[in-house]
Order: sequence, then structure tokens, then C-alpha cells
Amino acid sequence: MFVQQLEPVGGSLGLSALVAALPLVTVLVLLGVVRMKAHLAGLIGLGVAVLVGWLAYDMPLGQTLSSGAQGVLFGLFPIMWIVVNALWVYRMTVRTRHFDILRRSFGRLSDDPRIQALVVAFCFGALLEALAGFGAPVAICSVMLVALGFDPVKAAVVALVANTAPVAFGAMGTPVVTLAQVTGLPLDSVASVVGRQTPLLALVVPLVLVGLVDGRRGLRETWVPAVVCGFAFAVAQFVASNYISAQLADIMAALVGAGALVAVPHARRPAAEPVRAAVLTGVRSEDLDEEDPRPEVLRAYAPYALIVVIFSLAQIPAIKDWLAKANRVFDWPFLDVANPAGDPVSGNVFTLPLVSTGGTLVLFAGLLTAAVLKVHARVAVREWLGTVHELRFAILTVTSVLALAYVMNLSGQAATIGHFVAAAGAGLAFLSPVLGWFGVAVSGSDTSANALFGALQVTAAQQSGLSPELLAAANSSGGVLGKMISPQNLTIACAAVGLAGKEGDLLRKVLPWSLGLLLVMCLIVYAQSTVVLSWMLP
Repeated sequence: MFVQQLEPVGGSLGLSALVAALPLVTVLVLLGVVRMKAHLAGLIGLGVAVLVGWLAYDMPLGQTLSSGAQGVLFGLFPIMWIVVNALWVYRMTVRTRHFDILRRSFGRLSDDPRIQALVVAFCFGALLEALAGFGAPVAICSVMLVALGFDPVKAAVVALVANTAPVAFGAMGTPVVTLAQVTGLPLDSVASVVGRQTPLLALVVPLVLVGLVDGRRGLRETWVPAVVCGFAFAVAQFVASNYISAQLADIMAALVGAGALVAVPHARRPAAEPVRAAVLTGVRSEDLDEEDPRPEVLRAYAPYALIVVIFSLAQIPAIKDWLAKANRVFDWPFLDVANPAGDPVSGNVFTLPLVSTGGTLVLFAGLLTAAVLKVHARVAVREWLGTVHELRFAILTVTSVLALAYVMNLSGQAATIGHFVAAAGAGLAFLSPVLGWFGVAVSGSDTSANALFGALQVTAAQQSGLSPELLAAANSSGGVLGKMISPQNLTIACAAVGLAGKEGDLLRKVLPWSLGLLLVMCLIVYAQSTVVLSWMLP
């Protein structure tokens, strides 16, 4: 058995924390300063983590490599298994041109660009985040807004800022699932606290979006639909994450938010011509006025409806228990780790959810989608393989970062940093969202940030007497606000709207919003750690 040490370097917690931080510092410097590609930075950081765990923490090399292998498997299944199958469904809709029908359908809901921003970037973007995440909402929504007549820069900024409130529950709850896995906290507990933080962002973001689209006039004339949409989204996200399923939180929030927005009479009124002239470029996709047969419109919505239905059915207790029977729980080979107190850590045992995981459920929905859209089996397989090829570097990035996180957690590096950070005391609650924000800003992924810092947050909370669930959730909730400034997302947005090389311009436009909303989240988490808002916690 390997017993973790807290002060392996010179018997000093400070020196040990400095050495333990080397893998993280390596990744952050390579990404932020050297501007190395994320998958290469992740692999180099993993190599540093292995060396630190083996040489500084005296973890046997076999156990060090085995802990990294466990992170790789978790990164492949269930994490990237979800993303691949979700993007596969999207690729099939593009292949059959049903995505174009869906885009035209959104354009006909309202000709007011401020409402279109809410429908496309906030509501539909949240649905895409729920199903795929990892940059898909920014890319797809930016293109749709440009096709509706938006200036490319404005379209990109709106899509980036909108991709905040749903991120913690994106890709079928992948970030919170990962957070629960690396911290050892129950998924329901973590999701419940996150679901009492990010909905507060949803109350603000729609107002920010209409302000971005049309300034003070936009706020003055469309604040009612923005508030209604944000409130409906927030309530649905809170209810789903706390009482139904973390995997369904964003799907429910997106659908309820869109339904509430469309139900507001003000949202369906034609926009005044001065508004359209001031907001839009005057260039619209020529096919927006094309009439689509109702059966084809229904088929365009079918893939997303199928996913909602299948995930809803999977939450029925009898079906949920039946699916769980396929889970495989086993002792992870070549791994026998105890914490500094001598108690075995949870990482010694691994659970493989073969059927009940979100990726498999999306796969079922994809098979039904292929039938509904009349995609030939050979074409469907080709699109699936094409999706894997398209995501090959993302797969390498996620698996390397998760392997790094598992090595750091199981060798004791994260525990050392956590004990050192705990010296911040009560101020830790205010700073904890900043750590998540920083992690997402450099990695582009709330999942990766949770894998990197989740265990650290929990250890620091335990040492400082704060709620582990609160700080773990704060890592994810603060992280969502770093998404809009991450180099990965900025590059995706620029590529989508034809602004290659203009990432710096976009960064300058979205950075103030990222920092401002981060300050709000820091204040929320700090207040939740005190009597002021502690009543909000479960």
C-alpha cells in the first residue's frame, strides 16, 4: 500500500506545495505563454505529474502510471463517449440539411435581432451545450446569427457571452460528473449546490445579451422578454439539478426558457426598422425566406426531442435500476493507495457505467435519429467515424488532462496544495471561483478545470472548516465564466464567422463581462459560506 504524504519535500508544506504545483504551472505556462497546442501541453504536464509523483512523493512508478491510466479511461468513457455521440447527432442533421431547416425555423420566430440573440445564442446555445459542449454552441450559434444578418464580430461576442450559465451542466452533466468523480463527493450533492449558483447567472446573462446587441435601447425595449427568459431558465435549471437529474438540467432549462420567451407577446412583435438597421449588417442568408414543409420542420426538431425523451425515461426509477445492472465495479489493477490518515482512497475502485451513462443514451438517440432522418447505415457509420477524427485532438487533450489530475490526486500532490491553500481561511470562499475561472480560461473546458482543481478545493475546504460541496461547486460555477475568454473558444468563434486572427479583438470585448460576472459569483459563494446566504445551500 502507498500512503500519501503531505510534506515530502524537506518536511515543508510550502516547498512541497511548490513542487506539487509544477504540473499545473507547466500546463498553464505552455498554454498561456508559449501558446502550445492544448493536447501537447496536456501530455507534457502529465509527464511532469508522473515525475513529481514518483520522485518527490515516492509513489511507486507502477502505481503512478496506473493512476494515470485510470484517468485516461475516465476521459474516454464516459467523458468523450458523450461528446462524440452528441456531435455525431449534429453532423447527421447537417448532412441531411435538417440543420438549415432548424435555423430557418428560429429565424421565423421573431425578426427582432435582440430576441433572435436570446433564442439562438442563449436558449438553443444552452441546448447545444447540454448535448455536446466543448465549443459546439459557440461555433454553431455564431454561424446562425451571421446567417440571420448579424455583424460577424457581434455574433461572435453574443455567442461567447451566452455560453456561460449552462456550461456547468454541459455535455449531459459531464463537468459535474467529473467533479464528483475526482472529489469523491456524491453527484447529487455537488449538482445541487451548483444548481443554486449558476441559475443566478441565468437571471443576468439575457439582459447582458440584449445590451450587447442594441445597447441601452435594447435593455429599455426588450428587458421584459429577457427577464422572463432568464427567470424561466434559472428556475428550470435549479429544479432539474436539485430534484430530477444533473444530466437533464440544461435540456430542461433551455426548453423552458425558450418556451417562456416565445410566450411573451412583446417577443413576437416586429422590430422597428431603425433597430434592425442599427443592429444588422443588412446581409442575410437568401434561404431564410424559404418555406419548409411542416413534416420536415418536425423532423429537424426530432433529434433533440428524442434525446430529451430517452434521458427522461432513463430517470424513471425502475428503468434507471435496470440500466444500472450493466455497471461494472472492480478494483483498479496495480493501485493500492491510502490517504495520510491511512484510509483507502476511493480511486482504488473503478465504476464503469456501460449503459446508464449519458453517451450510451445519446447513442441510442442517434440510432433513432438516423432512422427518422433517413440516413443510410453506411453514411451514419461514416459520420460517426468522421466525428471521432474531428475530435481526435480534443480526445487527446481531455484524456491527458484527466490522467494528470488522477496522478496528482492519487499521489497526494493535490492534497498538499489544498492544505497550503487552506491558509487563506475564510477568504478561500471568495477566491475559490477564481481558481475554476483560471482553469477554464487556459484549458477551455469546465470538465478539465474540475479535474485539475476539484480535489484541491475539497481538501482546502476540509482544512479551513468550509463546506467541501460549496467550494467544489464554486470551482465549476466560477469556471463557466472563464469559457468566453479561453483561447480555444475564441479561436472557434473567429473561425466560425471568418475572423481568423482577430482573437485579440474578441478578447478585449468579452473580458470585462467575464471579470464582472466572476466578481458577482465570488460574492455569491462568499455569502453562501456565511449566514447571509447559507440558507441557500441544501
